[in-house]
Amino acid sequence: MASQDSGSTVDLSESEEKEVEQRSPPRAAVVFETIRREGETELQRPVFSLALSGLAAGLSMGASLAGEGLIRSMLPDAQWRPLAVSFGYTLGFLIVVLGRQQLFTENTVTAILPLLDDKGKLATLARVLRLWVVVLTANIVGAGCFAFAAAHSNVFSEDVRSTFVAIGREAVAPGFGSILVRGIASGWLIALMVWMLPGADTSRPLIVLLITYFVGLGSFSHVIAGSVETLYLVAVGDLSWSRYALGFLLPVFIGNVIGGTSLVALLNYGQIVAEG
Repeated sequence: MASQDSGSTVDLSESEEKEVEQRSPPRAAVVFETIRREGETELQRPVFSLALSGLAAGLSMGASLAGEGLIRSMLPDAQWRPLAVSFGYTLGFLIVVLGRQQLFTENTVTAILPLLDDKGKLATLARVLRLWVVVLTANIVGAGCFAFAAAHSNVFSEDVRSTFVAIGREAVAPGFGSILVRGIASGWLIALMVWMLPGADTSRPLIVLLITYFVGLGSFSHVIAGSVETLYLVAVGDLSWSRYALGFLLPVFIGNVIGGTSLVALLNYGQIVAEG
């Protein structure tokens, strides 16, 4: 039976109408509710489960440093080299996101939406802070474990380890203000990636690859990927713990939170509220 939609140029059968519905992207409200429910699930998880998942994610993010270092050490120092090296940067994110591991920058969106939906209730805020503290701490511990293991073992060649040092120095070199701004850009892009994934279906790996590729290409600071890079410097004695904590971790944490919560969670939440 043909559709009688008066606003349509063509008449469609019932099966064709269903095909149109299947091919239509989900409404913003559907994306919001999908991410909100995922956030609710994460907020309810036991601390031990969050910590183990966060530790796994921190270790997995070491793959980004390994990927960058391996590719970079095999290429000449040419202007086009970052175009290839940035593909290595995506490796850790692909493992973490597709493996459903807990990464702090994803939680700047998933955990915030339930808080906004509950109108900032103190109980929900406490659960968000618990999630953030546990996941961020576990991520950093995992990142540190990878960095120290890579620095004090023969898994990688001397050339690759020297490349790791160069990558770490570049990560911490910009200074507090620049790292904060780059952290905002990184947090914004990662949060947008999280917002896009519910409607991606089979394109999820491609979205993760493209978004994180440009995070790497733009040298945007990410609190966990960057922690692997800078903690490698700590491991080899090239950077102090205080310089890591105050000169890198603090500004990139602030930037990632601003980028993830303010520019994505709040703005996208605003459009849902406006639609009623």
